[in-house]
Amino acid sequence: MEHIVFLTGRLAQPSLERVLAGMEPPFTWEVREIGLQVAGLMTADMVRRRVAAPVLTQAEGEEPRRADRLLLPGRCRGDVAALQAHYGIPVQRGPEELKDLPAFFNRQSKPVDLSSYRVAIFAEIVDAPRLDVAGIVERARGYAADGADVIDLGGLPATPFPHLEDSIRALKAEGLKVSFDSLDAAELLRGGRAGADYLLSLNIDTLWIADEVPSTPVLIPKTPQDEESLAQAIAAMQRKGRRFLADAILDPLPFGFTRSVCRYQRLRDRFPDVDILVGVGNVTELTEADTSGMNALLLGMCEELQASAILTTQVSAHARRAVREADVARRLMHAAHGSQSLAKGFTDELLTVHAKRPYPDTPQEIAQNAAGVRDPNFRVQVAADGLHVYNRDGHRLAQDAFALWPQLHLDNDAAHAFYMGVELARAEIAWRLGKRYVQDQPLDWGCAVERPREALDAWCAPGPTLRKKDDPA
Repeated sequence: MEHIVFLTGRLAQPSLERVLAGMEPPFTWEVREIGLQVAGLMTADMVRRRVAAPVLTQAEGEEPRRADRLLLPGRCRGDVAALQAHYGIPVQRGPEELKDLPAFFNRQSKPVDLSSYRVAIFAEIVDAPRLDVAGIVERARGYAADGADVIDLGGLPATPFPHLEDSIRALKAEGLKVSFDSLDAAELLRGGRAGADYLLSLNIDTLWIADEVPSTPVLIPKTPQDEESLAQAIAAMQRKGRRFLADAILDPLPFGFTRSVCRYQRLRDRFPDVDILVGVGNVTELTEADTSGMNALLLGMCEELQASAILTTQVSAHARRAVREADVARRLMHAAHGSQSLAKGFTDELLTVHAKRPYPDTPQEIAQNAAGVRDPNFRVQVAADGLHVYNRDGHRLAQDAFALWPQLHLDNDAAHAFYMGVELARAEIAWRLGKRYVQDQPLDWGCAVERPREALDAWCAPGPTLRKKDDPA
């Protein structure tokens, strides 16, 4: 049986032991406090200095034996690979919160691969005729970075697009696939002859365009309700042996959405092998609600339909992360479908507003931690009952950050007051929304916010609680 040594600090040791004892894990374990108060301040260099190699168990009454794995606090900084080479056993960071240990080990036993997906993302630049070539390329780069597979240039009615050919060539030079979307047959021909990979959208009356250019057409019905005209277009393209995608037209809420979903299912039942495209932007763009949940639902539907592609947009400010959300959602749903599992426990990137486990510690556990603090530094934690602030001078609880201010006695310490104001504001937002709060860390908004991945192998500047007044930010 594997034996794991968990390294921690004095304050966290009792909580870590309680969590491990309640897990009934398939391994033996030992918790080792290495001589520091706060586990989050642990570094790889500190571990190397304070934990002898090889790592031997120190269980009372047992013969010392070599540990099989060393687990560090989640925010331990430094070169973990170097530690692993030094000790000759696997060394890894655990989760940032102790209460997440059970989920951490469950994920390890069931590794999740989110690298693959079924659905391609067509990301539309709806105002392409009004942008210059450089502006189109810049927008396309952003969409591609967020996960778009095809850049769709949207033509506008009665709006000239003289630089269409130049735009397509510039995008192709970037290594991007391009589609062109227009209601004008002459423009579609121009786009196809300039090298567009796809043309949106042809119906039974305009199929002749596909005979003139090599672009892959996206087929639509003459009207959304005319399913038979779409079937005729599909049959015609199948006779020609040409590749195509079929789009039954997704209607917005509440103007036929449910009926349009049924149309897609009938399309799939009638043509089991055709490539289907779903215009999800008609829902995400035209519904004023958070798009992360809508994308999860729509991409789950696409996975069930075995659709090949979606068309999405980022026009409205509330939909400005639609491409990135769709990228996360397609991977999540593909992994869930492939493993025959519910779409749970794979990633929290789509939990942008709420957290699955917002309050890892109970008020009683926080009170127990507070009772062991002997220094003046404020600790801020959030539980179901509100905001907890404690140090050696007392333990305070409130549900409003302003209610805590008089209890902190920081009137003559502007820098500290500003810091506590920021932290308490974050804490109150987290408590009211049901998000996870970690002191000195920004709130996690999932894929809704640009946030570079933190490199824990690198050393960082002092945190706000340690930075001196005259230090550069």
